[in-house]
Amino acid sequence: MKKIEAIIKPFKFEDVKAALVQIGVAGMTVSDVKGYGRQQGHSELYRGAEYIVDFLPKIKIELIIADEDLDKVIAVIIDSAKTGNIGDGKIFVSSIEKIIRIRTCEQDEEAI
Repeated sequence: MKKIEAIIKPFKFEDVKAALVQIGVAGMTVSDVKGYGRQQGHSELYRGAEYIVDFLPKIKIELIIADEDLDKVIAVIIDSAKTGNIGDGKIFVSSIEKIIRIRTCEQDEEAI
């Protein structure tokens, strides 16, 4: 089992969600987050004063999937989140050792 964490631009979330649902992803956790990467934020003008916006708003999507679905899910996220501009985001993949559904005590693949 794998955990995918995708950090994407907020306006791309609905596209990513729809694409994941279309390929059968049953659930996800979504968080509003802030951060920056290589772009180091940007400067804006407000009432004549320039200020630096260090942390940009992003959406973090967390998914737990079966190993055999990994490449398909990553491809769908990339296809639906990519704009081609700086700050499109990142995808992190981790291994999951155990999952337990509290209500039914189902474990691992059955609990996804």
